[in-house]
Amino acid sequence: MELFINLVLFSMLVVTAVAILKMRHLFAVVMLSGVFSLLCALLFVTLDAVDVAFTEAAVGAGISTVLMLGTMALTARNEKMPRDFSFIPLAVVMITGAVLIYGTLDMPDFGSATSPAQLHLATEYLKQSPSDIGVPNVVTAILASYRGYDTLGETVVVFTACVGVLMLIGNLARRRRKDEEGAE
Repeated sequence: MELFINLVLFSMLVVTAVAILKMRHLFAVVMLSGVFSLLCALLFVTLDAVDVAFTEAAVGAGISTVLMLGTMALTARNEKMPRDFSFIPLAVVMITGAVLIYGTLDMPDFGSATSPAQLHLATEYLKQSPSDIGVPNVVTAILASYRGYDTLGETVVVFTACVGVLMLIGNLARRRRKDEEGAE
């Protein structure tokens, strides 16, 4: 049953991605991007990565959608069609994808009990977390203490992206007001 749910969610992700690529109306693209993020969050939940699912739902579907809608309010509603097709971006994406796939060939099987993370790291965390941190929940101990700087870094990245988008929106609004004043 779990495999069926994962396949359905993954196929919905693929359909949503193709729909995003085909859309030219930016509002529809923003909404479908939010749907894509929510589908990713659901897929993460089925893979028992609830913390990642929560982050994806909050950042991907929540903050990103709001920022894109705010930006879209100050820009065009429809995508401008490109004049010519360049093979360079396609080649870069294909090469990057091939390198990423090649990099995963020697990984252990998904969920394998004999993977290095299961044999060495997981047992240490389970044994040491309650005495090292004093927190009975191992996931909370890992995220709040062992990975505290990583979590802080992720928060800083999201905050910096938000500030950057708000600055861009502010500049667009100022430029639009100057253009309107100059036209009068």
